[in-house]
Amino acid sequence: MKTKDELPDCPVATTVSVIGSKWKLLIIRNLLTRPWRFNELKKDLDGISQKVLTDSLRSMEEDGIVTRTVYAEVPPRVEYALSELGESLRPILDAMKAWGDAYKGAV
Repeated sequence: MKTKDELPDCPVATTVSVIGSKWKLLIIRNLLTRPWRFNELKKDLDGISQKVLTDSLRSMEEDGIVTRTVYAEVPPRVEYALSELGESLRPILDAMKAWGDAYKGAV
């Protein structure tokens, strides 16, 4: 997780730095429903590369948004879920969904 000194002064810029990419927002959208495995996310997010998905998940894990759970099974099973901090993004994505629906209705 970044220190306060590493974050932008502007709160909006801070939020954008943590969740501001197209793929991170779509990953969070999926994780709001349930925990997902890597390959499930890759299949659901049409067009995302393995590298971008890996980098995005690692970045969000470092920022405390996503948790990664490895199950001691053969073969190993790994699930990604939102942390409590990640769950606090729900109102932001709900507002984005509402705005997107309203925009679609206006055009």
